Amino acid sequence: MLENIQGLIQSQADFIISHQLPSGAIPWYRGGITDPWDHVESAIALDLSGHFHESSLAYKWMRGTQNADGSWYFSYQDDKPQNLTRDTNFSTYIATGMWFHYLTTRDLDFVRYMWPAVEKGINFALSLQQPGGEVYWGLSENNEVWPGAILTACSSTWLSIECAIRLARSLGVDEPDWDKASRRLARAIKEHPDRFDRLGEDKSGHAMTWYYPIMVGLLKGKRAEARILKGWPDFIIDGWGCKCFADRQSVCVAETFELILALVRMGAKDKAEMVLDWVSQFRDNDGVFYREAYWPKREIRRSELGPEAPEKNTWTSAAAILAIVALYGTEIL
Repeated sequence: MLENIQGLIQSQADFIISHQLPSGAIPWYRGGITDPWDHVESAIALDLSGHFHESSLAYKWMRGTQNADGSWYFSYQDDKPQNLTRDTNFSTYIATGMWFHYLTTRDLDFVRYMWPAVEKGINFALSLQQPGGEVYWGLSENNEVWPGAILTACSSTWLSIECAIRLARSLGVDEPDWDKASRRLARAIKEHPDRFDRLGEDKSGHAMTWYYPIMVGLLKGKRAEARILKGWPDFIIDGWGCKCFADRQSVCVAETFELILALVRMGAKDKAEMVLDWVSQFRDNDGVFYREAYWPKREIRRSELGPEAPEKNTWTSAAAILAIVALYGTEIL
């Protein structure tokens, strides 16, 4: 299957780089939008594959497009804001990205350069943290609060806060409020799931709700094992990979790679390798992974993102790099 892991990783990285704009932005596909979360995911993948110049350009783009309140808009088209919603998860993910950038480059000067953007992004999200620990999803264009918290987004936000705390310590910066916020959010996710997805945003039909608390390291041990076991029949097509939604007969490749990350995190390496072997069939001749495949014919269809959207995109390739590196280690690079 993965007869040339280095080559496979490089093909995904080359695909991402081929889509990066001169500004540093990484859109989903040529002519598509750039959203801050998937943009950072791609930057992490570039760091893990050794493309530090391109990842630095991506982070500089983030610094240059940040709003005064510490947020980013939900999406950009050719570097111009498109959807003016401000998502708390999007605002914090830069911390996760910068932590990986620091781990791979040890460039503390660049961390210092990016630190104001990281700090403001975290503080924007925490301005919407509730007394119960959950973080509301975001603000509308008219500055109206979305009065609900999404489990998947909050799991990612928790990881980003933890990464921001590590960055702060590396810089000798004290952020005691972040430690308290992280503990409150972790407690809410682990002990009060009723505080999330109350407005019908997600519920249990989305695979990310299933594996994200495990993937970020909040649920461990027997709790993680029980959660994976319970959701496996709903979200897995045997021999293929992970569905995006329980009621949909298609495998989403990026979600499958994220599931692999969750399996690696909980120590189920054999199962992670099995799933990686399954999903490896969904590659083009250039080695780049397709976005989605439809059961039972292994059919690759044009994306539901719109008639102009191709079957491959940057964030699927980014997820592939993260999963492969997590499974086999950075020594393969």
